[in-house]
Amino acid sequence: MPNPAHDEALRYHQNGKLAIEITKPCDTQHDLALAYTPGVAIPCKAIEADLSKAYDYTAKGNLVAVITDGSAVLGLGNIGALAGKPVMEGKAVLFKKFADVDAFDIELNIHDVESIVATCAAISEGFGGINLEDIAAPKCFEIETQLQERLNIPVMHDDQHGTAIITAAGLLNALELGNKRIEDVKIVILGAGAAGLASAKMYRDLGAQHIVVVDSKGVITTQRNDLNPYKQSVAIESRDVTLHDAMKDADMLLGLSGPNIVTRDMVRSMAPHPIIFACANPEPEILPELVHEIRDDVIMGTGRSDYPNQVNNVLGCPSIFRGALDVRASKITEHMKMAAARALAQLAEEPVPYYVKAAYNQPDMAYGEAHVIPSPFNKEVLIWVASAVAQAAIDDGVSEVKEFDITTYQKHLRSQAYLDHEYDA
Repeated sequence: MPNPAHDEALRYHQNGKLAIEITKPCDTQHDLALAYTPGVAIPCKAIEADLSKAYDYTAKGNLVAVITDGSAVLGLGNIGALAGKPVMEGKAVLFKKFADVDAFDIELNIHDVESIVATCAAISEGFGGINLEDIAAPKCFEIETQLQERLNIPVMHDDQHGTAIITAAGLLNALELGNKRIEDVKIVILGAGAAGLASAKMYRDLGAQHIVVVDSKGVITTQRNDLNPYKQSVAIESRDVTLHDAMKDADMLLGLSGPNIVTRDMVRSMAPHPIIFACANPEPEILPELVHEIRDDVIMGTGRSDYPNQVNNVLGCPSIFRGALDVRASKITEHMKMAAARALAQLAEEPVPYYVKAAYNQPDMAYGEAHVIPSPFNKEVLIWVASAVAQAAIDDGVSEVKEFDITTYQKHLRSQAYLDHEYDA
């Protein structure tokens, strides 16, 4: 049977989604002499004398490497580096579209930690930052940690931190709406991969004290003897064994696993006014319509764009790197990630721009149970998140830029986001 959606996707990706664009004229003999020899020698010598001049005379300061080994490609698993290239190109598209950050996708046909770290370190000189993508846990943790220690440019594994940052923003707002304190709630995280473990850490940093992480074998407890060091960090003392056990009286479920794992009975057993972020793609752990059939007090989000409260990493990664690059940050700190989460939470409470309402055909869209996370179409995301991240980098002392005025920077970002003539104040 013909599949129109399948065919449309193939047509969209025909010949890839990216191209290189030159930014200076190269139309005359004089232009050519400046672009290449002999003129190119002048900036080369300037950089040789002062390596920081690479930010002035090359594209380094606005260039991110999107790097994968294809071992944990979104929704597809270990399909290999080359098969993952469309996803990496897609991430580069998101960088450019949503934050005007240039990105090159780099697919590595190597899979051990040492080789990946060595390769990333070897090519890092030419980039302003490195975005690790779709690398399986637990090796992704070690790769990110080693690169952060070795390099003086920001490195982030988006699969870990993007999901943690965005769901943390939604969690803060959902708790506010439910009149709950994070110190008091029970949080269940279904999935103990990169995103699940990073989310557990961020929620703890926010003040959560009762987090239950569940993997394919059940609740991660101190009684289990099959845990790697990363899972041991989230192990708790508990008599609960199964997901069904863990879900009883839970205030939040973060699903990072697979389709249709959560049952109606599990949802019924949750605490009053629960939060469910079912992020498995394309089929969530439980569909929102099933949840709403069971109870009417749930704040629900998914990874899909056809339901409210989409947990979409485009809300984080592009703007986080925008802020980090603009102040020449040497790393992305925990404070910078938390600043991004809080900025997203605060933005969701602001009036929704008219163009976002139009995109969803929802003229009454406003902060509430169906809008605890900003829309990916909200151009204010760039302004709020990038400026918060940049300020946090300044505060943490990891920025090469020392004189920083956040108001001026926000005006620059607003001009960038709206291209001035599009912005209707």
